[in-house]
Amino acid sequence: MLNSLATKAHNVFLADGGVPDPTKDAPPELTAKVDTVLGLVAWVGTAAGVAGVLITGAMMAISMRRGEGSEHMGRLGMVLGGCVLVATAGPIVNFVF
Repeated sequence: MLNSLATKAHNVFLADGGVPDPTKDAPPELTAKVDTVLGLVAWVGTAAGVAGVLITGAMMAISMRRGEGSEHMGRLGMVLGGCVLVATAGPIVNFVF
C-alpha cells in the first residue's frame, strides 16, 4: 500500500521524472527594500550599543563618586555582549545558511 501511494505521488507531482528546482534569487525590488531595512536595523543596533556603553560608563562614574558600590560591571558585560551579537549577526547568518 505504501509503495503504491508513493508511486501515485510520483506520478502526480513528478510526472516528467525531474525534481523541481525553484529559482533562488529574490526579485530585485524586494532585495533592495530588505537591504535598506537591514541596514537601518544594523545602524540602530550599533547606535544603541554605543549609547548603552556611554550610559553605563556614566552610571559607573556617578556611583564611584558617591562611594556606592553597585553591579555596573555586570550591566557593562550585558551591553558589550549585545554589541558583539549585533556586530556578528550577519556573519553568523552567512555561516549557518
